[in-house]
Amino acid sequence: MILIDADACPVKSEITEVALRRNMQAIFVAGSYLRLTNHPLIKLFVAGDKFDAADDAIAEVARPGTVTITADILLAERVIKAGGAALDPRGREFTETSIGETVASRNLMHELRPGMEGMTGGQGGGQPPFGPRDRAAFKNALDRILTRMAKG
Repeated sequence: MILIDADACPVKSEITEVALRRNMQAIFVAGSYLRLTNHPLIKLFVAGDKFDAADDAIAEVARPGTVTITADILLAERVIKAGGAALDPRGREFTETSIGETVASRNLMHELRPGMEGMTGGQGGGQPPFGPRDRAAFKNALDRILTRMAKG
């Protein structure tokens, strides 16, 4: 099963394509209604607009054999602790080995951000624009994880 933190996910169509090709269920979890492909394997779960409602819903069902697509590092950590796999929309897999360092870096940047605004003129660097290479890298990474899971 593929679980998707769907509200800001830029690879919904790629996930749908992979899920249908592999005959796997994909559950898009969002705070409100999203338009998705009409197919029995593609589901939408509306978690509501409570803070972290979608994250909580995903973490509740994540387990070994599930893959979660999220850019949220703290959700990825919860999924990994539950035994699931986690992948960001750019194709980077979060692992038991990498998640601790990733969370620590995220927390450090979160703490530094308010003090750095004056030094950058209020403009953050952020991620580069999302493009075709990112989409291809994501699909390849998702296929790799699903193949590895299928082999057990």
